[in-house]
Amino acid sequence: MRHFLSIADLGRADIETLLDMAARLKAGLKEALARGGRQSPLLDGRTLAMVFEKPSLRTRCAFEAGMFQLGGHAINLGVGDVGRLGERESIADVARNLSRWCQIIQARVFDHESLLRLAEWTSVPIVNGLSDYEHPTQAFADYLTIREERGGFDGLHLAWIGDCFNVSNSLMAMACKLGHRMTIATPEGYDPSDRIWAECERIDPRARDLVRVVRDPAEAVKDADVLYTDTWVSMGKEHETAKRESDFTGYRIDADLVAKAPSRAIVLHDMPAKRGKEITSEVMDGPRSRVFDQAENRLHTIKAVLCWCLEAKV
Repeated sequence: MRHFLSIADLGRADIETLLDMAARLKAGLKEALARGGRQSPLLDGRTLAMVFEKPSLRTRCAFEAGMFQLGGHAINLGVGDVGRLGERESIADVARNLSRWCQIIQARVFDHESLLRLAEWTSVPIVNGLSDYEHPTQAFADYLTIREERGGFDGLHLAWIGDCFNVSNSLMAMACKLGHRMTIATPEGYDPSDRIWAECERIDPRARDLVRVVRDPAEAVKDADVLYTDTWVSMGKEHETAKRESDFTGYRIDADLVAKAPSRAIVLHDMPAKRGKEITSEVMDGPRSRVFDQAENRLHTIKAVLCWCLEAKV
């Protein structure tokens, strides 16, 4: 049984396989739409349970549309249906019930340990749709977008500007899996956690050479291929909004910062974006932005993850 919980669980061959699958599925969808038909029913008869403790636009739509396009069915279970995992009923009971009805489960949770508990008790694959520790399906959309732009990852330098949380954790793990450079520009007090550093060092002992932390965004972007940012106030941290917006002053991706990067550099943001805060509309809607390509690629990479977990041949 293949769970999809963390980048650390995957080998480089798995990463390449998933990206190749996503590229084939993307091409196949375009061909099917051009014919006015539906994509190959690789997941015909399969049902996905989608458990959401947090709001979702891209993740929910990508999973639900992906299952439909591949012939399967998705059931959305929001807070009103399951509550917070472990409160309305035990995680073990949720897992064992859903496993009787569905062939795969996606969960978007606050606590990463809830995913691990689901995986412990389920008899079907669990997919991490976001936790407070990682967002691996987002990272795959990011890396498909990067691969489409530059063809591969050799020599890649990714600059992360802003808070270090679940998305940056998955990108750090991917950088260590693929052996490329990543520079993080973040204020003091917002550095990567000891937990993600330990995980990255297990992936590659050179982790602290591959991934650097600096305070100056201009230093981070000066030879970067990708400039990436995220909201400064992640879900669950809204009570810290005023402090975070003050602390992250100067960490916005705007035209001045983009001008300090090489002309080849592209800009990514996983969204939702607070325009005018961590990124300006001028940049997000500008010629360097691949933000909406990146959002589209959520669909194709999530379909690849579903097929990979269910061992459907793409």
